[in-house]
Amino acid sequence: MEGKTVLITGANSGIGKETTRDLAKRGARIIMACRNLETANAVKEEISKETGNNKLIVKKLDLGSLQSVRDFAADILKTEKKIDVLIHNAGMALAFRGQTSVDGIELTMATNHFGPFLLTHLLIDLMRKSAPSRIIIVASELYRLASVNENNLNPIGSFPAAYLYYVSKYANIFFARELSKRMAGSGVTVNFLHPGMIDSGIWRNVPFPLNLPMKAITKSFFKTPKGGAQTTIYLATSDEVANVNGKYFMDCKEASLNPAALDVEKGMKIWEESAKIVKLTPQDPKIEPKHSILD
Repeated sequence: MEGKTVLITGANSGIGKETTRDLAKRGARIIMACRNLETANAVKEEISKETGNNKLIVKKLDLGSLQSVRDFAADILKTEKKIDVLIHNAGMALAFRGQTSVDGIELTMATNHFGPFLLTHLLIDLMRKSAPSRIIIVASELYRLASVNENNLNPIGSFPAAYLYYVSKYANIFFARELSKRMAGSGVTVNFLHPGMIDSGIWRNVPFPLNLPMKAITKSFFKTPKGGAQTTIYLATSDEVANVNGKYFMDCKEASLNPAALDVEKGMKIWEESAKIVKLTPQDPKIEPKHSILD
């Protein structure tokens, strides 16, 4: 990864931190896009000291705020000449009580789906310019426990907050598939993955006393963050997937999806509704649809 620039959201904890550590060892220049700058800078120092890689850069990004996404993207476009790999890793999960973002969007959906959707649009011309380049989206097998209502992508107060994590991961899959279609032939590949069930900070919002059995389960049966990062690392670095586009991976191998997740029309509708919710403007870069349909 020498000479390559990688942008990782949520790079300061969990699988994002381990992805950063691994790619730093490979010599990548890494932009750590994080909400908590204090934690991110501490992780940067830790990884730089361990790997000898001083090409780690911390930048502020709160995916739950559309303005923060726009400010971050403007900074990247001003300071960066290329992005070889964009990794949408950051995610949040609430337990029972939902929250609403500063933009009036359900916070889990804002952070896990709408923020990455907007950021991709704002950086897509730079990704095209950087081709061959890769976009990697961390989804989850937990999508199988949910459904996505394309007519209600901002379901404030409609469901328990934990369920909306599953919904957001399903939305990630529809987004990844539609994006990969639109980027076909551009030199920008788009793939998405299930990292496994991970013992990471994402479970910190489970309240007492449910957090006690949850902690026992995660410690006994879940992957470590290092183990959970391996498929992301594979998609970011492997020559085997250099020309692979629009595929779902698990344990560094291609995996199958539910037939419902292959609904092309629904994917296009979710895209159109997402564009409205994030308030894309005529001045924003375009990612136009193509008529070809994924197998």
